Amino acid sequence: MKKLLTAAALTATLAACGVLGLPPGGVTSYTLPGNAVFPEGIAHLAGSNTFYVGSTTDGTVFRGTLGQKDTQVFLPPVAERPTAVGMKVDAQNRLYIAGGGSGKLFVYDTVSGSLLKTLTTPAAPATFLNDITLTPDAAYVTDSQRPVLFRAARTASGVGDMEAWLDFTGTALQYQTGFNLNGIASTPDGMTLIVVQSNTGKLFRITVADRSVTEINLSGQTVKNGDGILLDGQTLYVVRNADVIIVPVTMSADFSRGTLGTPFSDPTLRFPTTIAQQGKRLLVVNAQFDKRGPGLTPELPFTVSDIAIR
Repeated sequence: MKKLLTAAALTATLAACGVLGLPPGGVTSYTLPGNAVFPEGIAHLAGSNTFYVGSTTDGTVFRGTLGQKDTQVFLPPVAERPTAVGMKVDAQNRLYIAGGGSGKLFVYDTVSGSLLKTLTTPAAPATFLNDITLTPDAAYVTDSQRPVLFRAARTASGVGDMEAWLDFTGTALQYQTGFNLNGIASTPDGMTLIVVQSNTGKLFRITVADRSVTEINLSGQTVKNGDGILLDGQTLYVVRNADVIIVPVTMSADFSRGTLGTPFSDPTLRFPTTIAQQGKRLLVVNAQFDKRGPGLTPELPFTVSDIAIR
């Protein structure tokens, strides 16, 4: 005779399996050890139970497991990697880390933790390598301070050197005073890139084949303070950090136009920056950059929120 589950037991079982849109293990936020982490980037590969988060303070990288509240140090800080900003992980167990003001991109083996390669960019008066997207054949990296999109070829066997792939001078995307390009996303075929300019709130489409740059028509609206972005089919999710909201943008088939949907938030969010997707949920990094500086006190512990897509 089959044993019937109580309603509570059934709910718990479904939640543990990721059904009902509930987080694994019922965990709604993950904790990062340390009193001055100020995390920014997050990397998660679809189908994996593991995610990675970086500290902008000293470059520490934490590794977490879905459904387990506490994370652990995966990469301790080293002098060469003074910060860890945007991050991505690929199917070849390679973790890519944007190095902010260092002007470098670091690639690590997620199995051994060993450094596979350090990619450098030309010296510049100001640079801030910020976010990364991976296409089938390359890694693209935004720079928030200089009008260049960087690219490194990648294959199953290795990662190439960094090249200044696109100079935005003279294009529709004009750099201005402040923090410019931030989040970047790509279509699954790698033929189209989408970037957000934080200080103007504009979105741009980049066609890889001819490197053309076009402003995405948002019908007069903006996503100012746009930080991390995530493309799920024809929906682009934009994190507006200082506004503490996530904005879904429904994109046209050719990604030339976007319609802003209803923003959503969560009580656990604390100056959110970057997002990663886990099924119908988002892993959202709580940077607390608004609590950074003399006389300011962040709320401890630093966390990554696990919230439902709405």
